[in-house]
Amino acid sequence: MFTGIVEEIGHLLSVEKSTLTIAARKTLDDLTLGGSIAVNGTCLTATSIGSENFSVEVTPETLRRTNLGQLAAGSGVNLERPLAVTDRLGGHIVQGHVDGTADIIGVTPEGNSRIIRFSTPSALMRYIAPKGFIAVDGISLTVVDIQEDTFTVSVIPTTYRETILGEKHEGDMVNLEVDILAKYVERLLAETRR
Repeated sequence: MFTGIVEEIGHLLSVEKSTLTIAARKTLDDLTLGGSIAVNGTCLTATSIGSENFSVEVTPETLRRTNLGQLAAGSGVNLERPLAVTDRLGGHIVQGHVDGTADIIGVTPEGNSRIIRFSTPSALMRYIAPKGFIAVDGISLTVVDIQEDTFTVSVIPTTYRETILGEKHEGDMVNLEVDILAKYVERLLAETRR
């Protein structure tokens, strides 16, 4: 489990078939072989750890559901280690199980922040609510508003600087993880209607 509070920006060193090798510093501190790490909000398993990098393997399912297949050497990625039981839950409950992707369709400055609008598949929109949680490339954000197939978030300068969101532009694809509670409520309601 993760919180959506990005710890550092790593950089992709290489992509070889199903293996991504990522340069990192802070997130290497207590990373273990077989341990989980969120890469752009995708929970992956460390398969190799060096003094300044680590490797993870990705499956075809992961590549279909995420933006990881679009990365190239040099790409920045958001990194977060799993939540320790003694940590504060500063964001929201993020599993690292990406539900799908969205496209950035607009970035508008507003005061000291930026309003980012995303175009989202309708299958995911039913789980997105104003003032609800959303994980965008693993970043815990609050939804500002929703329309039929779009939603917006307001991003503060610190989030822009400390995550790869500051490198994103209109037309870029991001990973989305909707709030798990919404999916459970939907499932429970479907069961009670049977």
